[in-house]
Amino acid sequence: MEFRRIENLPPYVFSIINGLKIEARRAGADVVDLGFGNPDMPSPDVAVRKLAEAAQNPRNHRYSLSRGLPKLREAIAGYYKNKWDVDLDPELEITNTIGAKEGFSHLMWVLLERGDAAIVPTPSYPIHIYGPLFAGADLRQVPMKFLADPSDRENFSDDFMESLHNAYDVGWPKPRVLVVSFPHNPTGAIVDLDFMQRVVDFCRERDMVVVNDFAYADIGFDGHKPPSILQAEGAKECAVELYSMTKSFQMAGWRSAFLLGNKEVVQALVKLKSYLDYGMFQPVQIAATVTINEAQDFPDQVRDIYESRCDTLIDGLSRIGWDMPKPGGSMFVWGPIPEPYADMDSVEFCSHVVREADVALSPGVGFGPGGEGFIRFGLIENEKRINQAVRNLKAGLPKLG
Repeated sequence: MEFRRIENLPPYVFSIINGLKIEARRAGADVVDLGFGNPDMPSPDVAVRKLAEAAQNPRNHRYSLSRGLPKLREAIAGYYKNKWDVDLDPELEITNTIGAKEGFSHLMWVLLERGDAAIVPTPSYPIHIYGPLFAGADLRQVPMKFLADPSDRENFSDDFMESLHNAYDVGWPKPRVLVVSFPHNPTGAIVDLDFMQRVVDFCRERDMVVVNDFAYADIGFDGHKPPSILQAEGAKECAVELYSMTKSFQMAGWRSAFLLGNKEVVQALVKLKSYLDYGMFQPVQIAATVTINEAQDFPDQVRDIYESRCDTLIDGLSRIGWDMPKPGGSMFVWGPIPEPYADMDSVEFCSHVVREADVALSPGVGFGPGGEGFIRFGLIENEKRINQAVRNLKAGLPKLG
């Protein structure tokens, strides 16, 4: 039987490491999982209480609104105004999505089709690569150079913009969509508002749509406050942004996210989704509304925990002879395979680490060709477990140091 849309998909490399992890655990090994980016902290108490209360009301068990309850859209509009001083019309410039991944995938269906092209950084979160491909579009990948030193941010901006110009100028068709995401997964790279302005200006001049996946909107390290692309002048002419409650509010399984910005793009997604779904379970929407309104300090607590874990991991790795740059934000640490093991590719190295050190990591090649030679640590275990992982790595990787 032929499955045309998926027949050319490569093997999902993360499943290789996950399979080895499961196999090791079945054999009795205590594997420290720093691979899959699945948040481990509990959701806010107010979210859980409100969900339970709303679920008791049978009226909330019926179909809801695909674009989200009005009060939910008003809540996220208020959050954007309070945090980034961005004014948004809840009726036209905001729609709810069933997680950012769903929203992004269907957004690509709206924006792209066979014969179109999109520009996507490499490495990138996998759906940023495959979303345009699922829509039938061609892909232009630009290098995502990770610079650990914040003083090098201007150089990064210049290099990235030069790559954008090259990707647009070379080849046909001319790209219609640019995908960005800062703080960046997997590299943890960060940018400032000047960079976002340059991206907006680039897209306005070329009649392109820029999509910023703002998954780590509230998780910047060393005092960095990630900018919304919607803060840039003229952004609403060409930009949309995906904001998710998954990381900021530790609500991964709730699948509560939003597309915000250019009203034509937002309403195009609303139209498509009206054919595809009836929205999130209404008690989840009610709980999300109350959480945004009443727990606006919660993301700061989450950020502090991730940064503490990040520092613990980087300090521990340094002690065993594996120097790793500190990211500017996100819930990940990204760096090269250590030199003594550089003869291995990223899948081979991560497989070796599971078998020899009982630690699961993500191979860089899973984030696109620009990720080969690198690995990603997920900050999804507490500091005690992170220190255990460091001890395991020291024992399992004797060439270090």
